[in-house]
Amino acid sequence: MSGAAPRAVDAAIGVLVVDDDFMVARVHRAFVERVEPFRVVGVAGTGEQALAAVGELRPDLVLLDLYLPDVFGLDVIPRLRAAGHDCDIMVISAAREADAVRGAVRHGVVDYLLKPFEFEDLRVRLERYAVQRGRLLGTVVRSQADVDRVLAGAAPAAPAPALPKGMSVETAELVERTLREADGTLSASECASLTGVSRVSARRYLEYFHTVGSADVSLRYGVAGRPERRYRFRGAVTGLALPPAARP
Repeated sequence: MSGAAPRAVDAAIGVLVVDDDFMVARVHRAFVERVEPFRVVGVAGTGEQALAAVGELRPDLVLLDLYLPDVFGLDVIPRLRAAGHDCDIMVISAAREADAVRGAVRHGVVDYLLKPFEFEDLRVRLERYAVQRGRLLGTVVRSQADVDRVLAGAAPAAPAPALPKGMSVETAELVERTLREADGTLSASECASLTGVSRVSARRYLEYFHTVGSADVSLRYGVAGRPERRYRFRGAVTGLALPPAARP
C-alpha cells in the first residue's frame, strides 16, 4: 500500500484507488482529486493490499481494478463484506467480458467504467455517485413509499440542490435554453459559439445536464481523432435550482 493520506474531517468522500500499474493509479488519483468533494485516502496495488487499506483507512468508495496480480478484483468484494466493510465499489477495468460485468452487478458495484477513459468519463460518474450517496444518507424511511424510492434509486421530494461549485445559474440557464432550442444535437464547440462561453465551460454545463438526466449524449465518429460528444435536450432539469422565470 502506498500514498495513504489522513481522512478529512469535513464532508469529503474518501476514495481508495486499487490498480497494479502504479502509473495508471497515479493518473486515476489525479483525476479523482480534481472532483469535489472526493479525496484519495490511499492507493493499493494488489487485492491483499486493498483489503488491508480498507481496514486501515475506511474509505467511502473503492475504485477497483479487476486484473490484480494476486486475486481477481471481484473476489475482493465478498472478503470486504465478510470483514464488515460497507464501502461502495466502482469497478475500473479493461475487462469487457459479459461474465465480469454480470459478476460486478451481482456484487452490487455502484458503477463499471471501462479502460481506457477520459477524465470527463470518470468525473460524470463520481458526481452522479456523490448525488446518489447524499440522497441515501439523507433519506428517512417512514413508509413503504420511502423504501420503494430508495430501492428504485429515487430520492424523496426535496428542494433542488444548488449547482456544483464554480457554476452559475445564469450560464446554466443560457446553456440549457440553447440546448433546448437546438435543431437536433449540439457539440460543446457549437454550444460555445451560440452562447459566447468557452468550449470548456460549455462542455462542463452540458455534461452536468447529462448527469442530472436532462440531456442525452451520443458519439459522432469523424475521419480521424476522438469521437465527438453531441448533446440533445431530454426534458426538465431535475437537479438544478433554476428560478420559475427561467422556465418556458
